[in-house]
Amino acid sequence: MTRSDQIVLAGARLVLPGGVVEDGRLTVEGTTLSAFGGDRQPGDLDLTGHTVVPGFVDLHVHGGGGGSYASGIAEEALTAARTHLTHGTTTTVASTVTGEIDEVCRQAAVLSELVEDGILAGVHFEGPFISHNRCGAHRPDLLRDPDPALVRKLVDAARGHAKMVTLAPELPGGLESVRMLADLGVIAAVGHTDSDYAKTLEAIEAGATVATHLFNAMPGIQHRAPGPIVALLEDERVTVELINDGIHLHPSVLDLAYGTAGASRVALITDAMGAAGMGDGLYPLGPLQVRVEDGVARLVEGGSIAGSTLTLDVAFRRSVTLNGLSLNQAVESLCTVPARLLGLADSIGSLETGKSADLVVLDSESHQLVAVMRRGAWVTGADRFSVVMAEPYDPDRRTGAGPAAASSSAQGRYTAVEPLKA
Repeated sequence: MTRSDQIVLAGARLVLPGGVVEDGRLTVEGTTLSAFGGDRQPGDLDLTGHTVVPGFVDLHVHGGGGGSYASGIAEEALTAARTHLTHGTTTTVASTVTGEIDEVCRQAAVLSELVEDGILAGVHFEGPFISHNRCGAHRPDLLRDPDPALVRKLVDAARGHAKMVTLAPELPGGLESVRMLADLGVIAAVGHTDSDYAKTLEAIEAGATVATHLFNAMPGIQHRAPGPIVALLEDERVTVELINDGIHLHPSVLDLAYGTAGASRVALITDAMGAAGMGDGLYPLGPLQVRVEDGVARLVEGGSIAGSTLTLDVAFRRSVTLNGLSLNQAVESLCTVPARLLGLADSIGSLETGKSADLVVLDSESHQLVAVMRRGAWVTGADRFSVVMAEPYDPDRRTGAGPAAASSSAQGRYTAVEPLKA
């Protein structure tokens, strides 16, 4: 492969599996990360002052940019995926909401086409197999017990692309459905549940491995009734979803979850609806209407919180600046852990040779998103960087004499002077 077929990023802080490397250099060939290290060369992109992390992976998101995955309209789903992509989410599992079974099956068929087109990574069914008492932003009259035959109908509608099903294990058929999902290789997630501690342990033993937005839409912790939260936190087989938007969870609660489970068992999600990336206003969420005011999404009827308007770049920034996570811990929860859950850890979730060139570039001081690359192609921000150019020939430098020798820069033989064209 020739130099013109490569994109080389130099001078960046790289968050690698083994730790953080300062003044790092990585090479992208085609769609793949091909090499790390080496000296700067003319043609490299100068990323001094920036941090490079893997593309974010969102296990649980309902929409964005005014589009909804539960609309059953491909154009809306594309809008949602593209919106979150510009905020660093390079791998998306599209989440549905409670609806008539046949309608959710139709939505799954539309989303599955986008999986086959490489836009999405899978489908997550949230509802209708959830508790009336903890239904949140789901229509109560459309809820169903998790009869294994109905659960299987939804899974089959996704044509092999169902990645996760959220259900309440205490309902009739709940544990049987968990076992069936585990046998099918689909993640069984405990959520929107009124389950107690003992029943949650049974669900885990049956094969449940994820807690859907832990703490939200489930009983709280009581000193004599620990409930599902304690059961899910204490079992090392369970990954817990957390929404770090400052609305769903108090920062100290997020700290508690990290202190108990550790970053290796936390997947930060958005649970975003169509208003993510948009302004306040009215938005649909499946068959329900949501009003967004000051960035907070609530049902028009009843006022329950109805998902979020969060994007994962904001979740990353909050986790590092407010919760004090290290860069590696934040990457673990936003990239590595969800990639592992999806069975995609061999291709995404970390910066390693041979993996997909899915990158997020952040300002090293503010942690604000600067640029996004997916599969080796810049999505946004490419014009923010300069190209390393060869310095003009200086005969004095050959002899070590003159001011040029005394003022050699940290960039060695090269200096970034030419702005990159998008």
